[in-house]
Amino acid sequence: MALGFFRTHRSRIVLAAALLALAACSNQGTGTTTETVKNQTPAGTVEMHQIQAAFIGSGETGSGTLRFQGKSYPFTVSGLGVGGIGVSTVEATGEVYDLAKADDFEGAYVQGRYGFAIGEESGGALWLKNDKGVVMRLKTKRTGLMLSLGGDAVVITLK
Repeated sequence: MALGFFRTHRSRIVLAAALLALAACSNQGTGTTTETVKNQTPAGTVEMHQIQAAFIGSGETGSGTLRFQGKSYPFTVSGLGVGGIGVSTVEATGEVYDLAKADDFEGAYVQGRYGFAIGEESGGALWLKNDKGVVMRLKTKRTGLMLSLGGDAVVITLK
């Protein structure tokens, strides 16, 4: 039973790494995420709450709210990735760019992350971009014990 868990877990990590590599290749020549949103006005804002666990590979689950064109859209988030060690809760807030309609917010995102948490002391940031060009720039506050440096494939679904 335990061996099956590790095989499945390893498969998920390999899949996440492959998705990240594919996304990195497809974004070549388009500039960095920072350059993409430079001097732009945000289309909306987002608040996200996640639980993240990592030991080389990482997994996360959570929920949040998109505020766009005067409306609130609740969503769920889940993902797998590589890089980091520990367990933490993440509270993230920030801006959404290049969002023309709420439906474009849904989908698979590539997430670059860095940060740390030691009890209540934390710091870090998240950059996410999906295949429709929607970009999120989030500031994070972590609680727990975590060192995070890596990337994830994250799926966001509107409720």
